[in-house]
Amino acid sequence: MPELPEVEVVRRGLQPAVFGATVRAVEVRDGRALKRHAGDALDFVDRIEGAVLGEPQRRGKFLWIPFDADFALMAHLGMSGQLLVRPVGSLDERQLRVRMRIERGGGALELRFSDQRLFGSLAVDRLLPSDDGELLPSQVGHIARDPLDPAFDVDAVVQRLRASGRNIKALILDQQLVSGVGNIYADEALWRARLYWGRPGRSISVAKLRELLGHVEQVFQDALAEGGTSFDALYVNVNGESGYFSRSLHVYGRQGEPCDRCGTAIVREKFMNRSSYFCPRCQRGR
Repeated sequence: MPELPEVEVVRRGLQPAVFGATVRAVEVRDGRALKRHAGDALDFVDRIEGAVLGEPQRRGKFLWIPFDADFALMAHLGMSGQLLVRPVGSLDERQLRVRMRIERGGGALELRFSDQRLFGSLAVDRLLPSDDGELLPSQVGHIARDPLDPAFDVDAVVQRLRASGRNIKALILDQQLVSGVGNIYADEALWRARLYWGRPGRSISVAKLRELLGHVEQVFQDALAEGGTSFDALYVNVNGESGYFSRSLHVYGRQGEPCDRCGTAIVREKFMNRSSYFCPRCQRGR
């Protein structure tokens, strides 16, 4: 599933194409792609056609494009959702679900939503004041800030992590505590911090937790520099191109391979119907 770096790559790619553009026409080819929209496909079309799109925004893994001051076109990529910017008349993707013709400065493009597995969605959502003072889509109001957010409060997050008996990986995956982190980047940040994923939050020092959050931020930055992580064609940027951070992963998906730091074989353990990868020497704590 796309995590923060992948969604941020898409947001940055959308910016020059959609900011200030007018939605001239909308074609919903598969209503299942609107499952988070409160109305039907006709309602979605009525609300978005004619809208002048603002600057794309993101919180955690959620992406939206505000319009008309009170509303936003919200996108959640799910497992395989793709927001693509294409020339008008270009070949359709096999899993094309929604097509929007947008115009800016006399030129026209198509903003397309493609989704193979249909876990992602588009929706028109109302913008509401959140508890932290920002206008957010109603479906995003519960999502915490992420470590790339200038207003991210490291000390407050550390206090919440220290107050919990849950394992540290589950904590940093909790989107109401720290947003944007998924399985891949959790494993990578924990490896960088030399922390075993199963340690309870309350057993970790304040200094170590601050270090871990710093590694989360840095692994996000490193992944952004390489366009995100792609293991297949499901995640691509707005031009259909894959990211290359998979070449730089230290533990995720590397079961049995030598640790880049000490040479010990990487271990895989079951975690919440998924997997955790770690170095048993560098990340002791079981």
